[in-house]
Amino acid sequence: MNTKSAKKKNISRLAVWTLAWTLSTALATFGSLFLWEGNSLLTALSIVLNLGIGIGMVLANRQFLEDCDELEKKVQLEAMALTLGFTLIVGIAYSIMDSTNLIPWDAEISFLVVFMGLFYMVALVFNRKRYL
Repeated sequence: MNTKSAKKKNISRLAVWTLAWTLSTALATFGSLFLWEGNSLLTALSIVLNLGIGIGMVLANRQFLEDCDELEKKVQLEAMALTLGFTLIVGIAYSIMDSTNLIPWDAEISFLVVFMGLFYMVALVFNRKRYL
C-alpha cells in the first residue's frame, strides 16, 4: 500500500469489521437473556450472523496484512505468532487449573480472550519499539 489515505481506509475497514463482530458477539451472548427471552431460533440466527461477521473480520485482517509493507508485516506477524503461542500455553494451563480444582472458579473463555487481546497489544508495542 503506497498512500497514507489508503492505509487509513484499510485500518478503518478492519476497525468497522472488528466493531461489528464485537457487537454481534454481544447480541449472540445477551440477546436470548434480554431481547428475545430464550427463543432458540433467534439465538441460532444471531450465532450464524456472528460467524459470518467473524469471517468478514478475518478477511479484513488478511487484507490489512497483505497491504502492509514488509516491515509492518514482520511486526504484525511476529506479534500474532507470540500471541497464539502464549495463548495456547496459558489456555491449557488455565484449563488444567480448573480441572484439577486449583482455582475456585470455572475457567471461562472470556478470560482467555482478554488475555489474548492484551498480550497482542503488548507484543505489538514491543515489536514496534524493536523494529521501527
